[in-house]
Amino acid sequence: MLSFTSRTAWTLKVTSVLMGLCAPLVAAAQSNYPSRPVTVVVTMAPGGTTDIVGRLVAQKLQERMGGSFVVENKAGAGGNIGSVAVSKSAPDGHTLMVQLSSTQVINPALYKSTGFDPIKDFVPISPLVKVPYALIVNPKSDVQSVAALLAKAKAAGDKPMQYASAGSGTPNHLLGELLGTMAGVPFTHIPYKGAAPATQAVAAGEVPFAFVALPTTMGQIKSGLVRAIGVSSTEPLSVLPDVPPIARTVPRFSGDAWVGLFAPAGTPAAIVDRLNNEVRQVMASADVKERLGASGATPFTLSSADFLQLIRTELPLWADVVKRSGATVD
Repeated sequence: MLSFTSRTAWTLKVTSVLMGLCAPLVAAAQSNYPSRPVTVVVTMAPGGTTDIVGRLVAQKLQERMGGSFVVENKAGAGGNIGSVAVSKSAPDGHTLMVQLSSTQVINPALYKSTGFDPIKDFVPISPLVKVPYALIVNPKSDVQSVAALLAKAKAAGDKPMQYASAGSGTPNHLLGELLGTMAGVPFTHIPYKGAAPATQAVAAGEVPFAFVALPTTMGQIKSGLVRAIGVSSTEPLSVLPDVPPIARTVPRFSGDAWVGLFAPAGTPAAIVDRLNNEVRQVMASADVKERLGASGATPFTLSSADFLQLIRTELPLWADVVKRSGATVD
């Protein structure tokens, strides 16, 4: 019979052998990845910020890693539909998800049920960009500032001013609710199927204003199709130096978002680590910085562990914002 000491030594030897056998398998999984086309699920509609960033990153990962990275839009329910689909996908690295922060950290407080767990059902690979939002109005409107918008809304009395969003539960929706709550002015939310149609609704005069992510609407702002009167960041942006932060009119208002890359829970650590490294290289490249910077988005990466901690930190913060705003989505 083996003594305790002998059994311990034997166990350590076996463990060492197994680790030695597994190491080549892990390395092989990492080096052979991807072994077939990778589906990159973008959980928002085409044309929006999440789609723009997702397609750029998919293109760059394909160039760097070989194989095929195919973008597939699965929009609906503020990103919940695509998230549920990805959560049920095989955890082998061949299904990835590009997600707007609202779906991960806001939807759990907005919806009675999202159909997924933001922590347990996904492996966070890395954030990709920080995204400020612009408050836009029709260029023919007499509203030239956030203060003027709020004054006009207050004067509307019992007929609340409408605002457009990219859909129920999106940051565009919640930022409108937050502005109304903090300014003491009621608004009526009009959801559209994506940021692009919401922007067009403002440009056409269908609704007075909207919050739209800068990468989505920068072209329309520069061309004069819509007018930006405020930004969600707490400091002025270099790409829109003449547009003040909303916080100058409504103190403590802040609402920048992020877009991140995820994989289904259970995806091998070797694949997650490789993707994290590749994403860091992509987002640090000069051409990506230039393309995103011109639109107002800022490249933003973290380790997988730090990204998870960011999500854990933001979940209760946004839950409090949702509670204070009174926003709900059935």
